[in-house]
Amino acid sequence: MDPKDIKTALGSGLLSFPVTPFDAENRFAPEPYKAHVEWLSGFDAPVLFAAGGTGEFFSLSPDEIPAIVSAAKDVAGDTAIVSGCGYGTEMAVSIARDVEKAGGDGILLLPHYLIDAPQEGLYAHVKAVCDATEMGVMVYNRDNAVLQADTLARLCDACPNLVGFKDGTGDIGLVRQVTAKMGDRLTYLGGMPTAELFAEAYLGAGFTTYSSAVFNFVPALANKFYAALRAGDRATCERILNSFFYPFMDLRARRKGYAVSAIKAGVRLVGFEAGPVRSPLSDLTGEEEEILKDLIEAHS
Repeated sequence: MDPKDIKTALGSGLLSFPVTPFDAENRFAPEPYKAHVEWLSGFDAPVLFAAGGTGEFFSLSPDEIPAIVSAAKDVAGDTAIVSGCGYGTEMAVSIARDVEKAGGDGILLLPHYLIDAPQEGLYAHVKAVCDATEMGVMVYNRDNAVLQADTLARLCDACPNLVGFKDGTGDIGLVRQVTAKMGDRLTYLGGMPTAELFAEAYLGAGFTTYSSAVFNFVPALANKFYAALRAGDRATCERILNSFFYPFMDLRARRKGYAVSAIKAGVRLVGFEAGPVRSPLSDLTGEEEEILKDLIEAHS
């Protein structure tokens, strides 16, 4: 897909990150994955992110990623597939090239491994990945990979295929500076965990959309909230926040890593084979799964 086309698709609606299912031997399970992605593709989501953060990118080996992308493309139909990409520069370059060979439509460049880096180093890292592929690239500002507005502007000038900016910092001052400086050069996405909790603030800062993790198991509800947000229907947004998202937030906050584990549990609870999360994460307890089950059933 041409970078301009994926940029348009990214900004045209709600987005999501399918979980990555594993079998009893802890290997990627392609058939359950295809069934889930095909189901998700039937709802309003112009782009799905394969092997992203919710898809446990951090626990995948680089050679697993192309197979995941290929499986998603097999069943996604008109839904574009963007892949997670990351680690150190050389690994990220290799992953980007492999994703392109596998038929991916773009990449989301996740924070590099472990260390903090200066702006010049981040510039070189992002540019190397952009130069390695003809696909559209989106950067994920989060944790140890926070691009400042001036660095991002330099990258926009140097990399025509840099098309998106996703924020996971929650720093509205920074993101507003970015949107004011770059204007329509980029598509802007909210990327905080359980992004719906921050969606109104990001909309006011110039973002058009966000990635919804709960779309994995309650896609109709996620679409309903997004439609209400875009329509300015604050009463509906607040009702869904109070009845679903805040209780879900409480469950998610019980243990580190539950931002992913709770999503995978939700996918299992609505009938898809997802398997467990890989270490270093841990799955919900039985009691916590019952809480999530009741929450899902109340909004089905």
